[in-house]
Amino acid sequence: MATGKVTKRTLDALQANAVAGFLWDDELKGFGLKITAGGSASYVVQYRMGGREAKTRRYTIGGHGSPWTPFTAREEATRLLRLVAQGIDPVESDKLRRREAVDLAFSNYADRFAADCKGQGWSTLVTRSLRRHVKPVLRDKALPAITRIDVVAVFDSMPAAQAANRRNVFAVLRRLFRWAVSRGDIDRSPMEGMETPKAVKPRERWLSDSELAKVWIHAPECHRCFGSIVRLLIATGQRREEIGGLHWQELDRAEREMRLSGDRTKNGEPTTIPLNDLAVSELDKVAGSEKWPIRGRVFPTATGAAFTAYHKGKTKLDKLISKDKGSSIAKDDDSSMPPWRLHDLRRTLATGFQRLGVRFEVTEAVLNHVGGSRSGVAGIYQRHDWKPEKRAALSAWNDHLSSAIESARK
Repeated sequence: MATGKVTKRTLDALQANAVAGFLWDDELKGFGLKITAGGSASYVVQYRMGGREAKTRRYTIGGHGSPWTPFTAREEATRLLRLVAQGIDPVESDKLRRREAVDLAFSNYADRFAADCKGQGWSTLVTRSLRRHVKPVLRDKALPAITRIDVVAVFDSMPAAQAANRRNVFAVLRRLFRWAVSRGDIDRSPMEGMETPKAVKPRERWLSDSELAKVWIHAPECHRCFGSIVRLLIATGQRREEIGGLHWQELDRAEREMRLSGDRTKNGEPTTIPLNDLAVSELDKVAGSEKWPIRGRVFPTATGAAFTAYHKGKTKLDKLISKDKGSSIAKDDDSSMPPWRLHDLRRTLATGFQRLGVRFEVTEAVLNHVGGSRSGVAGIYQRHDWKPEKRAALSAWNDHLSSAIESARK
């Protein structure tokens, strides 16, 4: 094993004489120069983590050339050997650094967490919350380096008026960090001890029959997908993501049913929804006939992806409804329609069921809401699916809606 001082002069001499092998520095033990048969040169450090019994390890500092020269490589070797003396393995340290820069970079890690989430509703909430509110703040910061101050910065960047969103983002981040702890990627969650944002007052908005009729009549004027989605939301009371993400294989015209698996619902529970006349008629229009496709998205965009332009569609719908002031559709209402959301259509169906005398258990079954009559002991031992009752309730709702729509059009 050749020894000598690693300098530019010795490097040039070795390359000129086509000498291949190692030159170990006689001043800094463990620092060396490696020359290949092709004449390329690189700087290395050789060390043991422990006594003589420990295995020798070799770490490549880098190839000769900017930024590595005999001088800069010697300085780096000195730093690395100092780490070894402190019990830190440069090879493992470098692996950790690379892992933190790639695998544990928050943006990449958040994507893996989102991909692991089950349930269409929860998965959508996670993806949206991370993309809109968390990634712009934490970016590619290494997960182990994220502190409570960083997490607080996420919430400080959110508008104070978005109280519900703050709770959603808090839930997503708390679950993400717990997942990271369970995988051993971090030791403790930076959110330990943080108080959950205060709960927002539940919305009480539901649409009157005349308002519901306005929405039904004008929705198709907005967008071919948006209009039918809104009408199905009114007719079935299901969640926006569940209707917007429908595939034809989830629908059965002969049985007049919509069947959603657990990975397509917000609560992870599979559900079957009877389709009333209004729902079937709307789906016939989407399909172009009474024979529905076997597979594929019910509401694809031009690119074949799922429809997502809800805000744009809702904005246009509100404008169309506001223009109806004083028209025949708005003859019973001299004021503009109060603010409302698409999710209010779900509450409207539940309220409408109550007005029609539908049992609470049936309402919860139609909404696929796990709570009240479907939670606790009752949820474990009560296995009736309420299928006949759900069909009867949605049929009564169909007749009520049809009457309201017909009255509005007169």
